[in-house]
Amino acid sequence: MTPSNDLLHRFMFDEYDIRGDIVTLGDSYREVMRNNPYAASVKNLLGEFLAAASLLSSTLKFDGMIILQARGNGPISTIMAECSNHKNLRGIVRLNPEQVLTETQQQTADMHTLLGEGVLAITIEPKRGERYQGIVPMDSDTLAGCLEHYFQQSEQLETRLWFAANGEYASGLLLQALPRQVNTSPEENEDQWETLSALAGTLSTDELLNLDHASLLYRLFHEHQVRLFDPSRLNFSCSCSRERTGNALVSIGREEVETLLAENGHVDVDCQFCNQHYHFDAAEVRALFGDATLH
Repeated sequence: MTPSNDLLHRFMFDEYDIRGDIVTLGDSYREVMRNNPYAASVKNLLGEFLAAASLLSSTLKFDGMIILQARGNGPISTIMAECSNHKNLRGIVRLNPEQVLTETQQQTADMHTLLGEGVLAITIEPKRGERYQGIVPMDSDTLAGCLEHYFQQSEQLETRLWFAANGEYASGLLLQALPRQVNTSPEENEDQWETLSALAGTLSTDELLNLDHASLLYRLFHEHQVRLFDPSRLNFSCSCSRERTGNALVSIGREEVETLLAENGHVDVDCQFCNQHYHFDAAEVRALFGDATLH
């Protein structure tokens, strides 16, 4: 059976105060990998971050993006994935040059092994309005465990997450308890939550990566009334541009840019997300600063 490709589905349980999202990334995930070749374990972790950012983007009700970023002292120093409300995705990994993955770790390593001690930040960045950031301790070996802790602490909503990635596809499933409306009994709501969580917990990595969403939800919840909404399509998209790159050069300061020009006679910048190359000669850099003092 063919897996879903770059699709995010919302679903609801008509009889319960429980919702969910399911995502599978294919072409977009492979495009991120094409721009940045990594070891298998690193590809898998970045796939999980991309799937997680996609799931979290379903909560955006405004023009903006959600950014999921972790920093640590392990072989990976930084890993980041972001998804906009328009479902544009990009992601990147920065490796620690002082720590080399063993052959075994290159194939199979959990998040704690790859990142070491550190923190996970979830940033909501609207185009207009204030930026919000939540910091999550990386007290779990899995991204799912860390995010479940975040939802429990910040949203105070019971949430379960499952992720899988294999370098070709990356998938994620979210279940979340909602404020009581359909059933006002706390005991019955808890029973329903435990039942559906247990059913979702039977999901295998192979099923999450290889079943289309409708088949997967039927496989898990065929005894319950599940309403599947029309999907959103995701795609890889980088927000870099020549203008933004020029602004970045201005932000690092005249002195540093003058040093680069003195050394090379020009300034070259490569986007780490999409590998786009930007070349600025001395006259173009001079124009960025609005005068002729650069040389």
